[in-house]
Amino acid sequence: DAGIVKVPLCPLLPLVGEKGDRGEPGMPGKWGKEGPRGERGAQGQKGSKGQMGTAGDPCKHQYAAFSVGRKKALHSSEGFQVLIFDTVFVNLYSHFDMFNGKFYCYVGGLYYFSLNVHTWNFKETYMHIMHNEEEAVILYAQPSDRSIMQSQSLMLELQENDEIWVRLYKRERENAIYSDDVDVYITFSGYLVKPSID
Repeated sequence: DAGIVKVPLCPLLPLVGEKGDRGEPGMPGKWGKEGPRGERGAQGQKGSKGQMGTAGDPCKHQYAAFSVGRKKALHSSEGFQVLIFDTVFVNLYSHFDMFNGKFYCYVGGLYYFSLNVHTWNFKETYMHIMHNEEEAVILYAQPSDRSIMQSQSLMLELQENDEIWVRLYKRERENAIYSDDVDVYITFSGYLVKPSID
């Protein structure tokens, strides 16, 4: 080993250079699962008052109903005769005129009407429920040896200022409706089912 110089062995240390520049951001990852619902937050402040709405019509009632009766019998004269009533069961806002025997429509809409009478033995019963000056429906019973209750009902779409009334119509036979001045055999009723939407 003469002439050979021995160098002591040193452990190898890693070589560390200077810190490099920041890299570009990577692609965003997938959304995670939704977390639990948080607690309810505090109530917010009260909002400001809204604007005032348009004024309504204080005199316009969106209701209509009447039910009237008659205690007196009636024999019709020649031609047409208006049926006048003498007993009031219901007359909401006085829309039914007892003097003229007519219901005056103040609230346009869909109405239901019903007429009930008692026929007279051996006499014809021929009546119309009138819509203004037009015959809407007929209530009719032929002469018979028995007196019976007869009825007619219908629904009508009415406009404001329309009139509904009842008339007897005498043709060649005697035409009459029965009552006894005590009990009510004759009734006429009507009410507003649904007002028109303006």
